[in-house]
Amino acid sequence: MNSILYLDIFSGISGDMLLGALFDLGVDPALVETELRQLPLGPWHWHIHRTTLGNIAGCRVEIRPGASNTHPAPLHGLHSPHTYAPHDHEHRSFLDIKNLIEQSPLDAWVRQKALALFQRIAEAEARIHSQPMERVHFHEIGAIDSLVDILGGCIALQILGRPRVLAGPVIDGSGWIECAHGRFPVPAPATLSILGARGIPISQCDEPCELVTPTGAAFLAEFVDQFGPMQNLIPQRIGYGLGHRTLRSRPNVLRAILGPASPPTADWDCDTVAVLETNLDDVTGETLGQFFETVLQAGALDAFCAPVQMKKSRPGVLLTVLCLTQDADRLTELILQETTALGVRRTFAERRKLSRQFLQVETPYGAVQVKIARLHGRIVSLKPEWDDCHQRALQHGVSPRVVWQSALTAATTAAHLGQIQ
Repeated sequence: MNSILYLDIFSGISGDMLLGALFDLGVDPALVETELRQLPLGPWHWHIHRTTLGNIAGCRVEIRPGASNTHPAPLHGLHSPHTYAPHDHEHRSFLDIKNLIEQSPLDAWVRQKALALFQRIAEAEARIHSQPMERVHFHEIGAIDSLVDILGGCIALQILGRPRVLAGPVIDGSGWIECAHGRFPVPAPATLSILGARGIPISQCDEPCELVTPTGAAFLAEFVDQFGPMQNLIPQRIGYGLGHRTLRSRPNVLRAILGPASPPTADWDCDTVAVLETNLDDVTGETLGQFFETVLQAGALDAFCAPVQMKKSRPGVLLTVLCLTQDADRLTELILQETTALGVRRTFAERRKLSRQFLQVETPYGAVQVKIARLHGRIVSLKPEWDDCHQRALQHGVSPRVVWQSALTAATTAAHLGQIQ
């Protein structure tokens, strides 16, 4: 990852607008289409052409089901005024799309990201309709144009070099939309659910239409590291993805800005985790002890509690669970089932982690794994794994501290001799 892609979403985002912006940045549509044609999506074609909207020149992408009767206009050519074809009416389930992607010859990263996007949408639909995710059937999202939007967007980002993605504040319109499930106010239910699950704030403007589609929301939730104004970004390339609406207060345009990544201040790893918290004043120690075992076995990264003073001067505990963002709903449900909690607070936090590796060292008591942590390529920590030390200690009738110290000495000696790569 050696570049930053900043999405300026002052006028919302949709799948076709993102594709148009990436094509305008220089991604070759022919390369994307070659990859897409490997999948059995059924007949489809697209028209990709440069035009202007609100005096801004950019790229518009129109994806239509069925075979094309005419040759699509080249990217830098002109195109006659467009007409819209209806969505194809095939309702694909999440499992249908999952199988389609997993069995495709697409790049592994593209498959992973496309599946993650569809899973975010499926989870949103499952929450909205109160049904298992496996039973979710996509309507608009299952149409060929949405499939091409999502898969094509992932392919285009891969071609662009998988840049780190940042974005401005999310702004949607107002008013009402007609969708497969009836008439709903903007933002659409799926859009709100997708953004809410990732903890992304959204604001509205007075444009009486939908500006952020569920597909656009899914791209933001999956790819964007952080939201806010541009900071210290060198705009090397700028692309404009044009929408299909004429708005009163702004052009219906997605602006994408590509620039070099800032030199890293440290070589640590970065990720985002969910922080689940609840205050408890009526839980027993036995319940908490059992819960910690259960939640860690269920995939939590960590779990802990701290004493707090609660309302009515009651002593209580603050229970905190750290987990991957995709596990937040499942572990929230576990908290509500296994403790006395009536509600769970959720936030998302960025982590900075030292790069780590494991080394197996030999001691007089047997082999022990040692965790090695580095910063700027320099070893800053050597830590024998306590479970290994405990097991070897039981086998030899010595204290785990004796085994631990022996393993640390072996690892330190290997580091000094340059035997740790």
